[in-house]
Amino acid sequence: MTRVTDGVRRPARRGTRAVESVRQRALEGARTTDALRREAYAVGRATRAAWCGPGRERDLVVQSLKAAAAALLAWLVGSVWLGDPMALMASWVALILVQATVYSSLLQAAQQFAAICAGTVLASAALAATGSTLGALALTVPLLMLLANWPRFGDQGVFGATTALFTLATGAAGASAVGHRVGQAALGAVIGVAVNALVLPPIHLRDVRENLAALAREAGDLLHTVADDLRDTEWNAQSAAGWSSASARLEHRLEALRSARGWSRESLRLTAGPLRAVRRPAAPAPPEEEDERWSRVTGHIRALTRTLAVAADEGRTPLPPGGRALRVYARLLELIGDACHTESRRLLGADGEAGPDGRGEAEAAMVRLHQELQDWLREHAGQGAARTTVLGTLLLQAENVWSETVPAGQRG
Repeated sequence: MTRVTDGVRRPARRGTRAVESVRQRALEGARTTDALRREAYAVGRATRAAWCGPGRERDLVVQSLKAAAAALLAWLVGSVWLGDPMALMASWVALILVQATVYSSLLQAAQQFAAICAGTVLASAALAATGSTLGALALTVPLLMLLANWPRFGDQGVFGATTALFTLATGAAGASAVGHRVGQAALGAVIGVAVNALVLPPIHLRDVRENLAALAREAGDLLHTVADDLRDTEWNAQSAAGWSSASARLEHRLEALRSARGWSRESLRLTAGPLRAVRRPAAPAPPEEEDERWSRVTGHIRALTRTLAVAADEGRTPLPPGGRALRVYARLLELIGDACHTESRRLLGADGEAGPDGRGEAEAAMVRLHQELQDWLREHAGQGAARTTVLGTLLLQAENVWSETVPAGQRG
């Protein structure tokens, strides 16, 4: 359908809207298909990783199967062997208490058991006092939800209210019902903690090594990116913003490393002795001094990128060094980035570390470049303080990264 305006035939607005609507639906369909394809790819990649060898994906599979086995065992003991019609409570508690570490399983078992006892006792008492399910709900659920915020309960406090709902829904009250339900909760807690502690107890040592190696690799990648950009004398504030973003990602990786270190310490609590002997010993995590070393490297790289960002700002006084000095500096950063990659491979125990000859050549090249930059620094001193300040600061920060990245025994 068309209409004529000033002698020109124009398509009707309705037809245009229909075409736009079809186009929008097609675009949304393409986005949905792409999202599903990416999700399927991620699932397939995780499945292959879990099948091929040890890793985080396989650990998740093991913990999931352990939780399912604990729930089935609790049901078997409670329902089949003991003939208890309330075996659901035991299976529920056992399923939840297969946690990431044995220590957290024990801690949450105590918290959850206390919450379940409180919910069961209060609900039964309220039902006996009021004789009405609605009245008992009105009395107990608000109180238990307030009690759930007590820090001593951790994140298990809500189970007090859910247990009260479960108790009132069944209509079971009295001392025998309370003792019965609490006994089932205790049975589930014992089974859940025992399965987690005795069947492949979770020991998170691999995560520390992987995060530390990833931090070293990403630091090397960032130094290579900066080096490549510095070779282009047209680098600007946009390039500096990219470096700052990459530096921020290094900070996030450092936080992940600290979190993994905390999980590693907790996973060794209560499992460092006989319990740990029931599984194949994991390789020890790198010492905590490595965390501190790469934390300092991250700080030096952040300061380096900040200095470059200031030099790239046309409204600031500091000026970037000359083109030749920048290229020499870029080569120095590239060699330091190579050293970061070498350290990453060393942490993972992978092949491909540079031999003594390769390390010696890299060290000799670094020394030559450092000397050349010092010569450029003296030359810039005669051109004004602005360029001298930036080059001197950049050189100092590169030296700091170098001294932390290359072990002392390999320098000189």
